[in-house]
Amino acid sequence: MGFAAADGLRAMMAAGQGGMPVLAPGVWDGLSARLAIHAGATALHASGGAIARAAGQPDLGILGLAEMEARIGEIVEGAGTAPVIADADTGYGGLLNLAHAVRRYARLGVAALHIEDQPFPKRCGLFDGVTVVPQGDMLARLRAARDVVAGMGGGPLIIARTDAVKPEGLDAALARMRAYIAEGADIAFVEGLEDAAQMRAAADALPGVPQLLNASMSAHGLPLPPAALRALGFAIIIYPGDAQRAAIAAMDGAFRAVLRDGDGRAVADRMAPASLRDGVVGTRALADAEAGWIAGGA
Repeated sequence: MGFAAADGLRAMMAAGQGGMPVLAPGVWDGLSARLAIHAGATALHASGGAIARAAGQPDLGILGLAEMEARIGEIVEGAGTAPVIADADTGYGGLLNLAHAVRRYARLGVAALHIEDQPFPKRCGLFDGVTVVPQGDMLARLRAARDVVAGMGGGPLIIARTDAVKPEGLDAALARMRAYIAEGADIAFVEGLEDAAQMRAAADALPGVPQLLNASMSAHGLPLPPAALRALGFAIIIYPGDAQRAAIAAMDGAFRAVLRDGDGRAVADRMAPASLRDGVVGTRALADAEAGWIAGGA
């Protein structure tokens, strides 16, 4: 049911990964999940923005629970035993919708999910025009999520996310987060921390609270190295868009090459070998299993 996954993620955070935070690359489907695991990832982040873009949509809260659930199911399967941290946006509606989403995510087997304090429908926290709901509305969301998990006898860890840094300022965002943790959230996620001073301020404001950092700036370098962030209390670092941005660039180059030249020779050195393409999805193992079933019935 995913409760073991939550325990596994909790143990990984407590262990500190050898002095490092849990590094969770952002993935958006079964293939990207399997590739991340193949590369050595020990945890994954099911990015709502990346899943939306994979569906050909912007990160503006357009996708609903059913679409997210289908993709996250692929990701959990592709992750194997690695815990999956899933984006639950604002819960896809009102409090009853949110409670339903938490139950569905729990049944998928996610280790943790993050709920944010934007209005519904939300937008990417990095976009202009982000707003937040009154603090009391978010506390009600957290109570709903907490009660669902308790009613199931356990479930995913609840990550409280605030997007208040842009519209209200860092101090107001940290005050909100203290209230969210007091309401029972397991992990703090302050979106929009951009420099070392802000990260240290978050650490000072939330002593002893495990925090999650969105490393959306990782392509330009983090302002503090992961080990230093771990020492401040950042137990998890997510990288929601890095792999997808790399994939978009690679696909754009391949499409342009074949349309220009009539073949893909110009980008052949950047193509995955067939052995990786087929191996990462377990082609040989499934073909062998099928052959064994046929032979066993002869």
